[in-house]
Amino acid sequence: MNFSRVRSILIATLLTGLYLSPALAQKKVRFGLFTDLHIATMHDGQSRLQSFMDSMKTARPDFIIELGDFNTAAPKYSYGFEVWDAYPGEKYHVIGNHEMDGGTSLQQALARRNMASAYYSFEKNGFYFIVLDGNEKKTPDVKGYQEHINPAQIAWLKTELSKAKGPIVIFSHQGLGPDGIDNSEELRSILEAHNATARKNKVIANFYGHIHYDRAEKINDIWYVCINSMSYKWLGEEYGHVRYSDEVDKNFKWIKYTAPYRDPLFTVIEISPKGTITIAGKKSVWVGPSPKEVGYPQKNQAYDVPEIRPRTLRFR
Repeated sequence: MNFSRVRSILIATLLTGLYLSPALAQKKVRFGLFTDLHIATMHDGQSRLQSFMDSMKTARPDFIIELGDFNTAAPKYSYGFEVWDAYPGEKYHVIGNHEMDGGTSLQQALARRNMASAYYSFEKNGFYFIVLDGNEKKTPDVKGYQEHINPAQIAWLKTELSKAKGPIVIFSHQGLGPDGIDNSEELRSILEAHNATARKNKVIANFYGHIHYDRAEKINDIWYVCINSMSYKWLGEEYGHVRYSDEVDKNFKWIKYTAPYRDPLFTVIEISPKGTITIAGKKSVWVGPSPKEVGYPQKNQAYDVPEIRPRTLRFR
């Protein structure tokens, strides 16, 4: 046996493995996801969250993430964080507009989640994940909930896009599509300009919540996917209806202004380097009368459903 030749082959094989391109090194990534639990609104928020966690222990995704409007830092809702913190796997938060309810500051919300910043990035299985904060103010004096991304975060995003070695997925609370942040057109133009010159590190999708829809649309080869709320469709005070009991309504004063889903909605998403995004479906029914039955306008009837539809989305 020619040991010198065998040794050369082994070394060549090892070096080939070390210098595999990022695309070849990729494998599928799976993550569990929910959004808009609204612990402070739902009397059964803890059991909804626990149902998700129990499911994830079976599904065993690479990580879990919630897309905001999860919980405030108020001590009376600490049970939500206790359930979340008990999950042993990799987990991530997105900051929603309701995280700062009840006088909670952004810094308090971040501290309770052990987050250094409201926007950040991480890598998994050859994919690059970017988390954005859509709650910024255009000017310091503006009041109320905001849906905006300021120049400093935009500059950071451009740097992150250039750093990515593989396909990019963006998580946000408010979306980057036409129904999202107020400067969404500017953000989409940045993503599209990046994709025009990118090869293996294209932006493939933006997953978001906030508007409690089940929706997916492709704009210039980027998917904008709204994940439905875990809990309900917001109707407003004009459409108030007691759906549980007087006691529940006394302790959770906003619940009567919603159309709750009987079962918690969440999903597992799998992204393959072969160019597919698979979203697991989950269906429920309304608790009490549907939005239509209480006279709620049916402008978005196709999206206003107690469901996360199963989907297979393709990217290139």
